Amino acid sequence: MQALEGLRVVDMATVLAGPGAARYLADFGADVIKVEAPQGDGTRRMGWRPPEGGDAYMWKLLGRNKRSVVLDLQLEADLAAMRQLVASADVLVENFRPGTLERLGLSPNELLDANPGLVILRVTGFGQDGPYASRTGFATIAEAMSGFASMNGEPDGGPLLPPIALTDEITALAGAFSVMVAIRHRDRTGEGQVVDVNLVETMIQMLGALPSASAHLDYVQPRLGSGIPYTVPRGTYLCNDGKWVAISTSAESVAERVMALLGVGDDQRFKTFDGRIEHRDELDEIVRNWIGARGEIEVLRAFEVAEAAAAPVYTVADALADPHLATRGTFIEVDGVMMQGLIAGFGRTPGEVRHAGRTLGTDTAEVLAELEADR
Repeated sequence: MQALEGLRVVDMATVLAGPGAARYLADFGADVIKVEAPQGDGTRRMGWRPPEGGDAYMWKLLGRNKRSVVLDLQLEADLAAMRQLVASADVLVENFRPGTLERLGLSPNELLDANPGLVILRVTGFGQDGPYASRTGFATIAEAMSGFASMNGEPDGGPLLPPIALTDEITALAGAFSVMVAIRHRDRTGEGQVVDVNLVETMIQMLGALPSASAHLDYVQPRLGSGIPYTVPRGTYLCNDGKWVAISTSAESVAERVMALLGVGDDQRFKTFDGRIEHRDELDEIVRNWIGARGEIEVLRAFEVAEAAAAPVYTVADALADPHLATRGTFIEVDGVMMQGLIAGFGRTPGEVRHAGRTLGTDTAEVLAELEADR
């Protein structure tokens, strides 16, 4: 038995955070019913597609373990079916702009009147209220407005956005977590509620102590390339064979071993975190020269012997081929599609990927028959 078996989730969200949250719930046993408009979810056409055609790999991942139902909410019969479906559910996931759900005839207040234990996850760009609530929100906007993009990039370059949907993926995890907190409350009290999760504030949560430093010390983090303000050395470095490695010295004991490896263990400038930060440029040059004089294998072996943190900079293809990740089941093949495995391992209630995202409307007849049987 999976941990979320018996939990019914209605997922009417689209690109990407809302469906991602529902996918995590589905991975651990929830019955997730994906409700799509007749044209299908946009992720079916987003990005890379199999050579033989069909839905995009993005849909195969986001739609996995979900049942696909097509409903046209402009039609009264389909809207009535949607209301009945939500009345039978534990969770509703949506990501329309604030007010849209109400205009569709699915007001949260009415849904909660019909189903008092319902948890409604509302995912937006800026939240359900505030001056920006009605604005279009995408991960790019959140990465820009959270302060995240401003500190990414080389010192002499412009701000950079991440080359993946980083905010959407993090918000998906935040959404799944928030749903389970609300379900815990519901199971104890019988009370459902609306959960407000948004992209900008989720990204701000990732900033650690930077808001405190900015508010109290007027600190503005500069662009440091692959560096980080409070740990030096930390970054990516080029070996003499053209390969890149990444190193970190975030623990004092590791930093001491790295300084010894570099031959500067007795240099007073580099004895403490503060000293290494003050002399960042000098220390980074020492690291670049030491690594730049050696090949990747020699560098990684030396760091391993020193019990210091270093790793090759992988491409995704390298990660797919890594023996440790293969042993862990980090990547799995589902219905002929390679994708990520489960987000976490559970000793007693492991999740399961039962199928990739299905073709549009595969389960419509089955789900509507279930609703009819429940009348």
